[in-house]
Amino acid sequence: MPLAIDPALFADSAISAETLALNRHIVDTFAGWPDPWAFPPSVIREARKQGRGIFPIRPASPRAESLDIPGPRGPINLRIVKPLQPSRGAFLHLHFGGWTLGSNDMHDWFFERIADATGLSVVSVDYKLAPEFPYPAGPDDCEAAALWLTREAGVRFGGTVLAIGGESAGAHLAVVTMVRLRERHGLVPFRAAALTAGSFDLTMTPSAANWGAEKLILNTRDIVNFARCYVPAGVALNHPDVSPMYADVRGLPPALFSVGTKDPLVDDSMFMAGRWIAAGNSAEIAIYPGGCHVFHMFDGALSETCLTRLTDFLATMTA
Repeated sequence: MPLAIDPALFADSAISAETLALNRHIVDTFAGWPDPWAFPPSVIREARKQGRGIFPIRPASPRAESLDIPGPRGPINLRIVKPLQPSRGAFLHLHFGGWTLGSNDMHDWFFERIADATGLSVVSVDYKLAPEFPYPAGPDDCEAAALWLTREAGVRFGGTVLAIGGESAGAHLAVVTMVRLRERHGLVPFRAAALTAGSFDLTMTPSAANWGAEKLILNTRDIVNFARCYVPAGVALNHPDVSPMYADVRGLPPALFSVGTKDPLVDDSMFMAGRWIAAGNSAEIAIYPGGCHVFHMFDGALSETCLTRLTDFLATMTA
């Protein structure tokens, strides 16, 4: 499918009243909170788990299972949600949070939706976080989890149909993982990649560098600080294993890039989708008017449209 982007999607007039109201709520909420960078990341992580973050807290799934597998720096926890119907494979999920925040036990509702729509068990990786565990700890855990999945999927998840995806830093780690499996192990095991609001260039694309101070989930300062937490001194930000925008992405599976027009990382998705196609891969890009960073984690019509397209893509590509 040719990569086509309608300029009308970026017009302010294309943004729904519901989306405008959500964006105002987010900006106003952050304006009333202390500066999160005044606290250690561990404090922010705990506050999010207690429901004191911007993202809605939803109940844990009674279907969720927890499994520890061996990793290069100790055990790696996997959060597993199987479909109601017989499982036929797995979707490897990597969570968002700037390589610094987040966990794999906060999005069971999302995992249930993917599992039931695709027939794939969702396997979400609790990779090690910076700054306590900077690069390459996170991607090393994701690589180890992906290799485990390629070995175990048939026995544990009813089939060897595999897909991969994530949001923000998780989308970044998904691309890094796919490249590592191809380059280091000669494996291209995934049939599809769902890459949402990815951070693919830590040197910063124009939309990220020029966004400014407005805190609509993410701003330019946040992007800079997350990269500083994640990447140790002496490691180049444009190294292909750090910024997959610079990686050789040939031979990778069809990908759906999803992003909102009010996301500082909108250029990351548009540029990477172009690189995907230039490398001879299949790519689709879904652009959502007014969508903030990882807007699909909030309730609303725009989120529903995004989630439906994402699950339809995964179901079609893995059929």
